[in-house]
Amino acid sequence: MKKVSVIIPVYGVENYIASTVESVLAQTYDNFEILIIDDASRDRSLKICQQFTDSRIRIIRQENRGLAGARNTGIRHAQGEYLAFLDGDDIWLPEKLEKHITHLENAPKVGVSFSRSAFIDEAGKPLGSYQMPKLQGITTPHLFCTNPVGNGSAAVVRKEVFQEIKFFDNLHSTVEDFYFDEQFRQSEDIECWIRISIQTNWQIEGIPEALTLYRVNSGGLSANLLKQLDYWEKVMQKTQFYAPELVNQWQSLARAYQFQYLARNAVRLQAGSMAVQLINQALVSNWRILLKIPRPTILTLAAAYLLWLFPQSLYSLIEKFALKTTGYRQKSRILQDQL
Repeated sequence: MKKVSVIIPVYGVENYIASTVESVLAQTYDNFEILIIDDASRDRSLKICQQFTDSRIRIIRQENRGLAGARNTGIRHAQGEYLAFLDGDDIWLPEKLEKHITHLENAPKVGVSFSRSAFIDEAGKPLGSYQMPKLQGITTPHLFCTNPVGNGSAAVVRKEVFQEIKFFDNLHSTVEDFYFDEQFRQSEDIECWIRISIQTNWQIEGIPEALTLYRVNSGGLSANLLKQLDYWEKVMQKTQFYAPELVNQWQSLARAYQFQYLARNAVRLQAGSMAVQLINQALVSNWRILLKIPRPTILTLAAAYLLWLFPQSLYSLIEKFALKTTGYRQKSRILQDQL
């Protein structure tokens, strides 16, 4: 029974971290260690973590290095053959690890196993909708356009994958090995998946179940969306240094995908004017996105303009119906794929 190292970066999550840790302790696959990386959190998060007495939990404290830095610290200390990542405000279903280990054991060419995710609100209430990414046949161009893993709590990775992509640098007064690039305070995960797809032969593959509960946080709307775009551009710039032909071929369409994704997030966060600007930018960047993903693009376009033009009360009624319909369709798809 192979060991799993569960890496949980902790910063400013005092309202959620107890539920996060408890969801790991409730796993049906119990050969794991929990590495809690305190990234110099200023709230009560560390004190809450210290209340757990399970011997499988280790707490590692460090100066603030951001999410990528916390994950790197966890990887360096990990003793498991598999590494699982869980953000400090998300939750796993009990069978999460068991299903991923089974997937990886049965698919020796897969290096990164991920699951679908269900959205929950800040109070932990299900929103009735899901992240529904492509699960198989994931290529580098696909990673340029979208992040199938979806969030930082969905992936379980063979440790040897990280050994193949590690690099060395002196960012903190000593030479260390790095896996996630700490220059990125956002988009560090997609940059890592792109590097794996280009520099190794490992496959990235998903399983159909929604095993991660991904918490939607409404804080920092406009600034956060603009930062996401800025960091995505930096990811593409970095990738161009070692894969220029791929980037030049796909960058225009990939940028359109990125604008569409951000527009969808702006709709979800009720920012109508920004959503309209972003979806228009998607079409300007590369109109072929209408041919590649017609349904999501048209629905995002319609939702953005309805949110911008309609009274809030009327839009809320339309949104409620649309979300209920979409959630039902997604759940049916998940059940069908499991069969």
